[in-house]
Amino acid sequence: MNWTALVIFIIFFLLVTVLGFVAARWRKADLNHLEEWGLAGRKFGTLITWFLVGGDLYTAYTFIAVPALMYGAGALGFYAVPYTIIIYPIFFAILPRFWSVAKKHGYVTASDFIEGRFGDKTLALAIAVTGIVATMPYIALQLTGMQAVLAAMGLGGDWPLIIAFVILALYTYTSGLRAPAMIAVVKDLMIYITVIVAIIVIPMKLHGFGHIFSAASAALATHTPPGAPVATPSMYAPYATLALGSALALFLYPHSLTGILSSSSRRVIKRNMALLPAYSFALGIIALLGFMALAAGIVTKNTSAAVPLLFLKEFPSWFAGFGFAAIAIGALVPAAIMSIAASNLFTRNIYKAYFNKSASPQNEAKVAKFVSLIVKVGALVFILGFPQQYAISMQQVGGILVLQTLPAIIFGLYTRWFHRRALLLGWAVGILYGIYMWGTTGYKSTTYALHIFGQTWAGYAGIWALIVNVLVTVVFTLIFQAVKLGQGTDATSASDYSIEPSA
Repeated sequence: MNWTALVIFIIFFLLVTVLGFVAARWRKADLNHLEEWGLAGRKFGTLITWFLVGGDLYTAYTFIAVPALMYGAGALGFYAVPYTIIIYPIFFAILPRFWSVAKKHGYVTASDFIEGRFGDKTLALAIAVTGIVATMPYIALQLTGMQAVLAAMGLGGDWPLIIAFVILALYTYTSGLRAPAMIAVVKDLMIYITVIVAIIVIPMKLHGFGHIFSAASAALATHTPPGAPVATPSMYAPYATLALGSALALFLYPHSLTGILSSSSRRVIKRNMALLPAYSFALGIIALLGFMALAAGIVTKNTSAAVPLLFLKEFPSWFAGFGFAAIAIGALVPAAIMSIAASNLFTRNIYKAYFNKSASPQNEAKVAKFVSLIVKVGALVFILGFPQQYAISMQQVGGILVLQTLPAIIFGLYTRWFHRRALLLGWAVGILYGIYMWGTTGYKSTTYALHIFGQTWAGYAGIWALIVNVLVTVVFTLIFQAVKLGQGTDATSASDYSIEPSA
């Protein structure tokens, strides 16, 4: 037991716990209303949105999962850096349209938009269920990161994680989206301090980056299968498809869209798409921690433990505790947002749509608070049921699923040419094919090799499934249009997608 690190960790963990409960009084409003509890009244400006969305996207995935993949496999882990760069120009154009139509019609979730746009409750239900299920492994990834730092300090077993889980559940229930928004400010400051210190101190102790890359290269060559510090030709397709698929998936996740919908205007969203790449710079540095762990002689079969063990070896115990707190808090913030987003989907698009159509805003908020607790339990079940060699696989699994909502959500923001039933069929085929590809690996990898015309193409299963999804959607759209199958009613108008903040 590392008592010094543990004490520092507990102090900062208690600080953010207090902030989580205090957040209920921040910008005080009626938290018994779903729009206030789940979207903080859509009032966050540029700075708070930057911290909230950044805290939402750069998580235990950043500090634990990406370096773990670098530690175990090498250069393939760098795919996370380009994907978080190319994503922002793409969604700079898309997300303001989504915000505008959601603001105009009071949409709380992507499924609300789908039902309004296509007049199809079944399609909206499919998108909602996909969002909820895809969120489970992502929350599980956060809990895995927390497990890693707790274990590094000597807190074995499940009870420390359960305690942290209960605390998270309570302040999420009490304060809604305001809690992770307030905590995200502290979390990001702590992470930037940790990153700055790590990038200066650890290379100095390891005799510079030249030695780090040389030692990492030698260590990767001994792995089974061998890793590589630089991408080899066989990695090109997996690397590119993982980067593209992850980029397209990121803002389809319910928690990402929840952060966007909490913004106060289109301008806030555009500013954030311009400012968020600052996190990508930090991610590039954090990824190198995997190589630093190799160079430092860290040996572990649990790749998620690489960074915590590196911190314990290279930092004084008190600063290791500070870094562990930053990682744990970096897991709590997105886990809270994810559970809120999933509960918003359940409440609006399952409970209200099918069980209580006349539910009041207060009743919606009550159900959402309860479901946010259930979602966290589901994430724990995922950890137990699908153990992964690399924690990052949990994010990739969620990506396979949520990518299949792209045609309905993204294409739907620009056109109604695609038939609602064709979108549903494409979604179903994409989901089934994606799960099939994942299953052929024994649920251990999201990379799948296609054999076409004598050629082998290994790539991210989410991209292969999305391609099939789009093909099915296009073909059946043409068929359904030919037989004049009803398209449904569009509750939106062209002007709804470009309304200004004052509208």
